[in-house]
Amino acid sequence: MQRMGVVIGIAPEHIAEYKRLHAAVWPAVLARLAASNIRNYSIFLREPENLLFGYWEYHGSDYAADMAAIAADVETRRWWTFCSPCQRPLDSRANGEHWAAMECVFHVD
Repeated sequence: MQRMGVVIGIAPEHIAEYKRLHAAVWPAVLARLAASNIRNYSIFLREPENLLFGYWEYHGSDYAADMAAIAADVETRRWWTFCSPCQRPLDSRANGEHWAAMECVFHVD
């Protein structure tokens, strides 16, 4: 199992909409995440900085293939058309990233 953390900005005028969307994530989107070995997925909001922190645990063996399957999923792509306009990618993110990856520097069970 691999723990993953990512961060992105959110436009303050879209916070309420983002919360509304995530209060009822579409079942097909959740099913695709599960099929791609994503477990224990949470998104946290930090105001007033307007940052979203995402955390999940990856339980698969081919992360690139599983992420490609998510990105190719029709319903997930449609879901992103609602969520992406709310988000503000960080200038410091790596090439090809939408959410910026984070390094895990501490964990305890």
